[in-house]
Amino acid sequence: MKTVSMSGSPRENVGKKDAKRLRKQGDVPCVMYGGKDQVHFSMSEKSFKPIIFTPEVYLLKITINGTEINAILQDIQYHPVTDKILHADFLEIIPGKPVIIGLPVIFTGKAPGVLLGGILVKKLRKLLIKALVEDLPENILLDISKLNIGNNITIKEVSLENVEFLENANSEIVGVKTARNIEEEEEEEDEEGAEGAEGAEGAEDAAEGGEAKAEAAK
Repeated sequence: MKTVSMSGSPRENVGKKDAKRLRKQGDVPCVMYGGKDQVHFSMSEKSFKPIIFTPEVYLLKITINGTEINAILQDIQYHPVTDKILHADFLEIIPGKPVIIGLPVIFTGKAPGVLLGGILVKKLRKLLIKALVEDLPENILLDISKLNIGNNITIKEVSLENVEFLENANSEIVGVKTARNIEEEEEEEDEEGAEGAEGAEGAEDAAEGGEAKAEAAK
């Protein structure tokens, strides 16, 4: 796994006002989890470029107040309109302790089913895994050169040494489908969404009914 060195400054104050101040001056509020104590710090937004505009996962060496901490980027939040980084969470690496992280999937080769008129559908671009840092690959390479129309690759077909996959083994990662197949799947998803919405409305109705009964009882 590739390594990137970064430098952070400890935060004396923690709160919305301080976070807003940091963002105005081009810094990102950050939190480090996983160690004995949570560490609140900030880093320049520019320093994130090498680790976010890439499909790979990096081991980070973050220096805060002269202390170097090995970590991985756990989560990052963006502004919904400007895409500016609002907040970042890091996980401290503890020797011998496995980490949980989403590894990016990189597809290689050309699917013959696409040449026959099929459509390549990439359903999962990251896979949630658990492993020791020393066993973590930078990404998951998936060869799609044998996929014909109707074929797919599921999580259970992917094998990585000393890596545990945490998602449903039968979940489809990628497949070659016809336009008709895609339309049928979208219809099924719409139906499931409608059922969920009806259930939510039912729950709201039940709550309103309960409130009405409570008022009547007063």
